[in-house]
Amino acid sequence: MMIPTLVQSAFQTGYLSVESEGLIRQILDLRSCKQTDLEALAALYEALRTGRVRRESRQSVQLPALRMVGSR
Repeated sequence: MMIPTLVQSAFQTGYLSVESEGLIRQILDLRSCKQTDLEALAALYEALRTGRVRRESRQSVQLPALRMVGSR
């Protein structure tokens, strides 16, 4: 439940920190996503898109390829 926890932190503070963004990227690179991860990421993306949450990093967003648990 690491991704939902990081996303919840971003909602609470209104910012996605560089550290949290890096951790999310590492998690996505190392393991497959669960449904709860995808739902949290979708909510975060929408919040970033609408300005409800702001990114601490000013670099453009590069979304990693997502792998669902059980997919190949």
